[in-house]
Amino acid sequence: MGKETGFLEVDRQDRTYDDPKERLKHYKEFVVPHDEPALQKQASRCMNCGIPYCHNGCPVNNIIPDWNHLVYEGDWQNALEVLHSTNNFPEFTGRVCPAPCEASCTLNITDGPVTIKSIECAIVDRGWKESWIKPQVPAKQTGKTVAVVGSGPAGMACAQQLARAGHSVTVFEKSDRVGGLLRYGIPDFKMGKTLINRRAVQMEAEGVIFKTSNEIGVDTSIKSLKGNFDAIVLSGGAEDPRQLEIPGAELPEVRLAMEFLTQQNKRNAGDDEARAAPRGTLTATGKHVIVIGGGDTGSDCVGTSNRQGAASVTQIEIMPQPPEKENKLLTWPDWPMKLRTSSSHEEGVERDWAVLTKEVIGEHGKVTGLKCVRADWSDGKLAEVPDSEFTLKADLILLAMGFLGPRKRGMLDQAGVELTQRGNIEANEISYRTSDEQIYACGDMRRGQSLVVWAIREGRQCAASVDEALMGATELPR
Repeated sequence: MGKETGFLEVDRQDRTYDDPKERLKHYKEFVVPHDEPALQKQASRCMNCGIPYCHNGCPVNNIIPDWNHLVYEGDWQNALEVLHSTNNFPEFTGRVCPAPCEASCTLNITDGPVTIKSIECAIVDRGWKESWIKPQVPAKQTGKTVAVVGSGPAGMACAQQLARAGHSVTVFEKSDRVGGLLRYGIPDFKMGKTLINRRAVQMEAEGVIFKTSNEIGVDTSIKSLKGNFDAIVLSGGAEDPRQLEIPGAELPEVRLAMEFLTQQNKRNAGDDEARAAPRGTLTATGKHVIVIGGGDTGSDCVGTSNRQGAASVTQIEIMPQPPEKENKLLTWPDWPMKLRTSSSHEEGVERDWAVLTKEVIGEHGKVTGLKCVRADWSDGKLAEVPDSEFTLKADLILLAMGFLGPRKRGMLDQAGVELTQRGNIEANEISYRTSDEQIYACGDMRRGQSLVVWAIREGRQCAASVDEALMGATELPR
């Protein structure tokens, strides 16, 4: 424990943001980090609890009190080593993780949790700035080969761990650049893509081979992988989007959130419009935009629409509005259901809850509005409120209603592995092995739509399982 009275003397002070009027002019990150003295003061608030609930709140089980103490002491290099011992990519989680660790912090009982996420991000950013982060090249090669399908956080974490164990690892990615949804699903203003590029360079130095624009099940068959690799890890994510099944949803201005977000990220990367938008340019400029879905993806659509110059942005959610504040006695240290307002929401949006969509209205083949009705959840079941119909003006409707699981056509059809009732790949959290002993699965493809931090955890644990199966034992941490 760095300072016994730190949590009594220092108030929580998290990172701030650039002014919305300024940050809406660009797609760059806009978080204002603390300086070193401020970070040390924030780290001093960690009480090193006898039962560190933050460990269980964090899916990768970050050793949070230890690196908080080291930051307080000014020992940043050792703090980085402790952080990397459980998390391959803290710069990713330090930017886009919702921080369940902070929800589990003992100080959150009084709404003042330690700024764990900000400190984590500062440690790894300092590590890159000081050139402390270097490739970890294995002392010897095992002669075993592993194919990792998908280069999102689960695939990248799995591939890096296996390469450091001495295996020859090839990562197959269907897109033109590595990163999965980190690359094309998360806006640049939340996480700059140079962070992914930097890790990819590190991984290549460690022996990982990346093969982009190569979709397994289309460009390369599962049979080919099975014949050329000792083990295969499927980490392609949950990419089957939930569709809007109401009249008029076939109109061309009803589009998937991922298509919208991907196009803008490709433009930011310098792609020309034909490459960024093969189905035609999709922008919110001058349009009345409705985002259906109240989660993070919907929030990302709000921020992107405002940067593109939308005339208005409305976000609707079928579930009722959560409470402003959770009941700590009922929820802590678990993740609470409460109203969350993102930086994108603060930039301008009308939000509405308990809204059920009924029909997309169009004229001359183009969207002009969205007919809705109020939803009643009073008895725990969805029911329409009588005589509550209303219509929202719309030129563009973006669907951010979540995902139903991995896509089946192509790779999974060829793999022939067993699926769960929900359509995810059947594999447990111990072995991560599928019904085919040569094939493993991790991340959203196995557990369903989830968080970046869960993907990293599953990738690491899957790597340990693969290593043990190939070598008879493993020293990789789980």
